Amino acid sequence: MKSKIICVIFALFGIITTVSAEYSPVTVTLTIDEGVARPAAIANAEKNLGAVLTEINRAQEAKTILTTKHLKMDDFSLKSLIRLWDVTPFYCDDEEIVERCWVFKDGSMMVSHIPLIITPKDENFGLGTYQEAVVEFDKTGKITDFRLSLDAHTAESMDRCGSVVEKEKQMIIMQYIERFRTAYNQKDIQTIERMFSDDALIITGKVVTTSKSEMQVKDTKVEYTKQNKQQYIKNLKRAFLVNKWIDIKFNMIGENGAGGCAGITRSKVDPTKYGVRLQQSWKSSNYSDEGYLFLLWEFPENGGEPVIHVRTWQPEWAGGKHLQPDDDISTLGGFDL
Repeated sequence: MKSKIICVIFALFGIITTVSAEYSPVTVTLTIDEGVARPAAIANAEKNLGAVLTEINRAQEAKTILTTKHLKMDDFSLKSLIRLWDVTPFYCDDEEIVERCWVFKDGSMMVSHIPLIITPKDENFGLGTYQEAVVEFDKTGKITDFRLSLDAHTAESMDRCGSVVEKEKQMIIMQYIERFRTAYNQKDIQTIERMFSDDALIITGKVVTTSKSEMQVKDTKVEYTKQNKQQYIKNLKRAFLVNKWIDIKFNMIGENGAGGCAGITRSKVDPTKYGVRLQQSWKSSNYSDEGYLFLLWEFPENGGEPVIHVRTWQPEWAGGKHLQPDDDISTLGGFDL
């Protein structure tokens, strides 16, 4: 009797071993920019994202629902993941993910370009369309958002710059850029608010200098802040109030191969999306700076008013060193377009 029990235990153990071997855990490694302090919570972010991707792969292979009770996600991100899964399952095609992580001033983090394969329910595992996910974390590493990037694209569409824009379209876009600039100079908050989409993403860099106590050596780094439209407009209203005047000037960058991509490019994935890369000079009664501005515009095919989905700004100078535009936040490819 005892031998039979032992045999059954070994048999069950063998089954468990076989099943677990089918689902290789997804490991996640998040890298950060040079000069940026690596937060302790990034280890939690890596672990939590790895657990989510592993569960996604398990559920997709088994063609079952997600088991989410053990996942370190808040209600918002969990509901977002479940809604996406309900429409169509997907899986992570890589067992080892190494991606750049944006660490923001408030301690929150964001990682893009998580590779996924979208697989309709009537298709076999391994077939489907390539897509990427954007995942956000709070300062403890808990997942606060899980969403697909703006538009799907195939591996062949991973051109960071996009297509060259014909001269006529460039002129139309520049008209709106001029209106955008004028609205800032006139402190016209209503016009600026209309130009941004309700789900706009705003990323702003700031040069921060710290002193090391022993030798008083100054260390310079760029600190990034992420805002939604409501937060950005609120802060902009405050800036308009404290400055008697504002003078903004734009120059396109990237023309003739200088500085990378052209100043205005069109997405090869979604022809309504355009990337505009500018060198911005901001002067006001209380503040001045120079930097790189990127705007992701949508020009609707039906002729409606264009809107801005993404605005990023990064300093051109830090600690006396001239910086180049960061392709991860200043090109269409940086936002999967």
